[in-house]
Amino acid sequence: MIFAKKKQMSDINLLKEITSSKKIRRYIMFFIGIFLSAFAFNVFLKPCNLIFGVSGFSIITEKLFKIDPSLVILLGNVLLLIASFVFLGFDKTRPTIIGSIMYPVFIKLTEFFPNYIDLGNTEMIVIALCGALISGIGTGFVFKNNFTTGGTDVLKQILSHYGKMPYSKANLYSEGLIMLAGGIFFGWPAFIYSIITLYSSGIISDRVILGISEYKTLEIITTEEKAIKNFIIKTLNHGVTEIDAEGGYTSKKKKVLLCAIPTREYFIATEAIKKLDPEAFVIVIDTYEIKGHK
Repeated sequence: MIFAKKKQMSDINLLKEITSSKKIRRYIMFFIGIFLSAFAFNVFLKPCNLIFGVSGFSIITEKLFKIDPSLVILLGNVLLLIASFVFLGFDKTRPTIIGSIMYPVFIKLTEFFPNYIDLGNTEMIVIALCGALISGIGTGFVFKNNFTTGGTDVLKQILSHYGKMPYSKANLYSEGLIMLAGGIFFGWPAFIYSIITLYSSGIISDRVILGISEYKTLEIITTEEKAIKNFIIKTLNHGVTEIDAEGGYTSKKKKVLLCAIPTREYFIATEAIKKLDPEAFVIVIDTYEIKGHK
């Protein structure tokens, strides 16, 4: 019992050490991300009725009741913050607090930009993709530095936790209902472009958080481990880790070769494996960072 408590305290101290490191840099990147997200909302999303999230709901209320979007976003974020405290606890709510407050503030501060940026007759798909690009980069900066912008991110966590559903399904429910409302009020083209923007923004955000996959990790189950290992080490000049394994169904002894290779060499490596062992079973994993010694 005492050991478990000590380990828990050690884990908490480690988490605090991680979150407190490079604090100034983290906050700078956070504010850049918040600015980009707010800029994208005012310049691309709001003028073209691209609806998703609490900010999308604020576009609907502005059109119907002439209420300032920043006020609606602030009220929505505060209500969801309270829900987060109640259902998720303080620890999971803490990274959301500053983003929930600052995002609507930056929405208000950047609302003048459309006066100086005229999109004119720009194609809707171009506007949607530009909005997704800037919004995705901004959201990626925020998430990468252990913050969130609040809003439906909180709702997704609650649905995922208490509804016992995958995060992707919770995302579909929370965002889908808001986008559906947007389609009803602004027409189905706006609904379709909102889907494109949301999906593209998510992809870009992931790339900002994870980076570009420069390596592929190969897990190779083969009976020709010597030939494949020699090719990777001597021809491609990369290290290989060899692991003993046993077939779950056949109980046959096999070898698993584990190696990380640059993406540019992926085709050569996989084609060579096919030649050396046509029966080889290969698992390919995108690898974004490699640290430590071989």
